[in-house]
Amino acid sequence: MRRFVASVVALLVAALIGSVLTPAVASAAVLDDVAARLATIPGLRIESSSVISGKPFFVLRYTQPADHKQPGGETFEQRITLWHRDFARPTVLHTTGYGGVGGAFTAEPTRLVDGNQLNVEQRFFNSSTPASKDWSKLNIWQAATDHHRIVTAFKKALYPGKWVSTGASKGGMTSVYHRRFYPNDVDATVAYVAPQDVINKRDSYVSFIQQAGTDPQCNAALRNMQRNTLLRRPAMLAKLKEYAAANGLTYESTFGSADRALEAAVLDTPFAFWQYSSQASCPSVPGTAAATDQQLFDFIDQISGWSFYSDEGTAGFLPYYFQATQQLNWPDVASKTTWLKGLLHYREAGDAPAAVPDSIEPKHEPFAMMDVDLWLKTQGRRMLFVYGENDPWSAEKFEPGPGTRDSHWFTQPGGNHGSNIGGLPAAERAEATTILQNWMGVAANPAVRQLTVDPGARQFKAR
Repeated sequence: MRRFVASVVALLVAALIGSVLTPAVASAAVLDDVAARLATIPGLRIESSSVISGKPFFVLRYTQPADHKQPGGETFEQRITLWHRDFARPTVLHTTGYGGVGGAFTAEPTRLVDGNQLNVEQRFFNSSTPASKDWSKLNIWQAATDHHRIVTAFKKALYPGKWVSTGASKGGMTSVYHRRFYPNDVDATVAYVAPQDVINKRDSYVSFIQQAGTDPQCNAALRNMQRNTLLRRPAMLAKLKEYAAANGLTYESTFGSADRALEAAVLDTPFAFWQYSSQASCPSVPGTAAATDQQLFDFIDQISGWSFYSDEGTAGFLPYYFQATQQLNWPDVASKTTWLKGLLHYREAGDAPAAVPDSIEPKHEPFAMMDVDLWLKTQGRRMLFVYGENDPWSAEKFEPGPGTRDSHWFTQPGGNHGSNIGGLPAAERAEATTILQNWMGVAANPAVRQLTVDPGARQFKAR
């Protein structure tokens, strides 16, 4: 009888609490609870807080050493967002590898495991930059150590359970680099469309592009588009200068001239076409001699974007070009485009160093990616990679080795740079989802909503 009475009382109390504690009040209470725990993390500052879709959302600033080898020296505040689900749920460490982490969104792994999500802005992007802007402190180890300090702090204060790191494109690369230096920080990694250019001069990007899609005529049209544009260089250059004047853009600081920027854009367009378009877009390619100057100009603008090649357009991506020049490597498209022989005027118009001012251009470190590659092939654990069949970045990707364990590779048929688990065939989608959920120790989330592309998945080809 006492057990029955206790049960009845418990039900009455629960009903009373449910009627008094409205969802809005409950969310506010959780918000305060999370804020109190965040306040225990040294060097963490809450910039703003709100409740979004019933869950606490925070924009945070976390103090990081500019140089982790000298923690007592200069510091900067790294921008982080936190979307809290539950202290007992898994936590997803997400990065784009770039800036822009202010908005509230959930990455695919966050939805699949119904977890908490930290979204981290990469050092040297936007406001997450040391005041000295000492470029020697921008490398994969320094960034990995940023993430190591974040994971350590949040595990202690809020989320002691399972963790998975993730990101798309450069964000996926960043997640792998973090695991290379701190393999036990998280329990698993899901990397989307992440290239791994191990040896810079041994490129296969151009040959990959020439075989992308199901109709060879599409790539023939793209080659013709390139040739026709460069054969009409004076007219196209005049159009670019008119475009720059109309839009308040300049082309002098980054590439040195509008002519060089034009050549870089032309070289990039087939790459960018397959990166973001599909076979269905092939009829839009102006690949005949009958194409007008305006049609060629507009197509390149649609695919590569003339504004991106301007000084203003490239400014925010200088840290990426610096990293590519120093350690990440870059696709070489100029030396492989034999159909443009005699039409190219610049030795490195499409290379990463072309977009880095000489005053800060770093010395190339050819062994950085070899080291990461060796780690994955000999010690990689619980890694899940998703690639797109037609995505040029899949030409050179992370590959398993004899020491890789409990790791998995998936390819989305016909997929581009937006490929993800949700785009896989049903059986593979279920397999990848189950692998991730087993790693995180959670059951299937039937309410999960698959999205096509996570924000931040865009990666620009190194110029």
